[in-house]
Amino acid sequence: MARLKLDLRTFDVGVAVPNAEAFVDRIVAQVEESWDAGADVVVLPEFLWLGLERFVKGKGALRAVAGLFWAGLWPGVARRLSRKGKSVVLGTAPYLDARGRLLNRAPILAGGKRLHQDKLHLTPWEKAFSPGDGVRPWTFKGARFAVVTCLDIEVPEIAAALRGRGIDVILVPSATETVLGVERVGRCADARAVELCCHVGVAHLVGRAESELVDDNVGRAAFFSPSQSAFAGSFRHLSVPVARRGDHVLSVSADVAALRRARAARAETNPARLRAGRVRVIS
Repeated sequence: MARLKLDLRTFDVGVAVPNAEAFVDRIVAQVEESWDAGADVVVLPEFLWLGLERFVKGKGALRAVAGLFWAGLWPGVARRLSRKGKSVVLGTAPYLDARGRLLNRAPILAGGKRLHQDKLHLTPWEKAFSPGDGVRPWTFKGARFAVVTCLDIEVPEIAAALRGRGIDVILVPSATETVLGVERVGRCADARAVELCCHVGVAHLVGRAESELVDDNVGRAAFFSPSQSAFAGSFRHLSVPVARRGDHVLSVSADVAALRRARAARAETNPARLRAGRVRVIS
């Protein structure tokens, strides 16, 4: 496919709903709205499912949310959002693995196929979580995708690991409590678009939640494309305004064919074509 339409969505985690089922219905309705309007891929923010924390009681809220989502709600969500030719990154949720570790996991549906991506680098306040084991690229409609969650997009080693692997689109579910966090994620996402000659889409959580981990959130939806001649006639930085409340959507067209042309071009500087070796630091 030459182009893919992406809907990058902020999500107000503080909007009142009466129960967990209504919370699910709100999310499903947004995804279906985007798909029905022509989106191929929808991206929702990191820690989206911590909006369920208000419906669990007592200590161990993260583990309780993990059980509620993965055992109770995820099978039904996956059935409802399994649609041929459509894909969605459903933010992230706590996941309890077989070793008893909590992971920050992104559930992904690609044409009905169930995938996931765990966050690799954790912020100081994610002490309850363990890091994932690596990046898991996937293919949808002929394009290569990778989900790189929040802080992970700020880690250049991830870009280095993905170099030469033909990644067309990086999707970044994110949750930050300050504008500085929004800025770090955005500036590094832009750098990854340049370094890897790929598109990068960001979706932030917003709103206030009954959750210690995501009690107050600020963010935006943003999209970045490479600074190569194939994109000279298009906008290479797109975003909605930074917000603290409300659901906002940025609909963009990811030109995959232009990426392939840019990577093949040899007459212009393109860092994605470099095969950099080890760099010595001489002091």
